[in-house]
Amino acid sequence: MKKKHSDLHSTDLKTMYRFIQKQSEHYPVQVLCQTLAVSRSRYYEWLKPTPSPAPIELDTQPTQVEKMANTQQIKDLFSLHRRRYGTRRLVDAMKDRGVKVSRDFVRKVLVNNGLKPIQPRSFVPRTTDSRHTLGYSPNLLLDRPRPTGPNQIWVSDITYIPLANGKWLYLAVWVDLWSRRVVAVPRPGWCLADHMRDELVITALRRALLGRQPADGLLLHSDRGGQYASKDFRKLLAGKHLQSMSRAGECYDNATAESFWSRLKAEVVESGVFLSLDDARVELGEYIDNYYNAIRKHSGIGYCSPVQFEFKHMSQN
Repeated sequence: MKKKHSDLHSTDLKTMYRFIQKQSEHYPVQVLCQTLAVSRSRYYEWLKPTPSPAPIELDTQPTQVEKMANTQQIKDLFSLHRRRYGTRRLVDAMKDRGVKVSRDFVRKVLVNNGLKPIQPRSFVPRTTDSRHTLGYSPNLLLDRPRPTGPNQIWVSDITYIPLANGKWLYLAVWVDLWSRRVVAVPRPGWCLADHMRDELVITALRRALLGRQPADGLLLHSDRGGQYASKDFRKLLAGKHLQSMSRAGECYDNATAESFWSRLKAEVVESGVFLSLDDARVELGEYIDNYYNAIRKHSGIGYCSPVQFEFKHMSQN
């Protein structure tokens, strides 16, 4: 007696379904199902892929102990960076430690513990004196594509540094526009002095060129200050490198250098004035060479430090 579909064991049905599937290359499915007394609709239903079971959602919420540990790590990082890190950089710094936290969590930790990150401010007085007759170079940055590697574009500026006795020091830097690094290998591409004469920026550039040994064609951008327009400064370029200057009244043409000053003033100078030139040179050297270049995360380069950013580039090429 022919078995009905309802009488067949599920194992027998699966065997028949597999047989039909294999023979369907040679015979119509309808004929095979009729011959074996198998429901064609059930066969097609069997052919459909079995949906994967819904994933079991595990409780990924941190425990109270983990929250306490994360809170302490955030407080430690905040102290380590001397209030220089806000919520974004603290989140990324925790990620470096293998811990994922939200900005909301970090913000609550800061607020609950009375921790206030330093906020950059605008500083006066201005150091640029463009009232000279030495001539101005055009702004070559306007039509220049963004740099794709080191030593393609450097930018420079000068700022005031206050002393405890009421006098001023003057700091000139050269920054690689690509990596945001203050040029400092092996000699610092910055110069601190108690004057604003031409040799301030010339010394900084000479150190940077000796350290980096850039190829010809490096673009050197600055504001329209007389130091950058001086005969001795332009002589240092020796026809090998290009000079570019910001447009009159356009401070944003040198935004990268201005941004660096904003950070340095907020994160170093605002905490107190220096006692002497030597005191300032040590403290600023520690900040520029050992912290800003090597450790401080920069939002413009994927929250890497300039040194890390350059190292990644070298390791990929």
